[in-house]
Amino acid sequence: MGGATKSRGPSYYTKVMIIALVIAIVVITILSFTLPYGSAAAALLLDHQKYSIFPYPFTIQNATYLIFAAGLADLYVRWRVAQHEAKFLDLQLLPEDDSSVLQLNDLGPIRSRVVSLYDADNGFLPYLIDISITQLQASRSVDQAVAILTSSLDLMVHRVDLRYQNVRYISWLIPTIGFIGTVVGIAVALEYINPKNPDIGLVTGAMAVAFYTTLVALIISAIVVFAQHAVQKQEESALNAAGQYCLKNLINRIYIPASAK
Repeated sequence: MGGATKSRGPSYYTKVMIIALVIAIVVITILSFTLPYGSAAAALLLDHQKYSIFPYPFTIQNATYLIFAAGLADLYVRWRVAQHEAKFLDLQLLPEDDSSVLQLNDLGPIRSRVVSLYDADNGFLPYLIDISITQLQASRSVDQAVAILTSSLDLMVHRVDLRYQNVRYISWLIPTIGFIGTVVGIAVALEYINPKNPDIGLVTGAMAVAFYTTLVALIISAIVVFAQHAVQKQEESALNAAGQYCLKNLINRIYIPASAK
């Protein structure tokens, strides 16, 4: 499990991000060739039509899809981390029966087992066990161990929340880009209005481009926000489960004789 933890590092994140962007480019390319130029689907999904304001393939929709792919890649990494964290609960790192009691001399082997299972970014449960045992060995006080466990949980909740800053920015950026496309489209449509020789088709075509960008962006943003909440819930649930596991199977089981204090 220790090696698996290290696989969640920057190189893994970069690899997933590159794969996601490549897949997005491939999908855009396939759609560009399969959707007839100027069709309703091509205009809505790709802005691939004669009224397009931007030179194809550099359209608002295609830029939105690339950003969307980056957001999904980030969430995929976080989802894999959440799954990885949940698996620590199956390792039985602490006694889980109803009768075991832990004493100070039992903590050393447990700490030796968990110390290599976490790093600076991953391993909620091993880290909480390690820091709680270290406090118990140093202070011989259950109250201080509970205090350090609670403080660590608070810090880790904040750290988990910070990991979703990029996705939150992406969920804001996507509709913003869509609105920018709408503003540009409306501005161009207004420029097309010639009172002496009005071209209704050109004006309505430009207006359609304007609203298509926002429609696509809002739908994609809704997907990103939903996925973010689902994945963040899993990761925070794994952290909460790790804290409860430590309280139940470590803090509640420890017995420190009065003579040892």
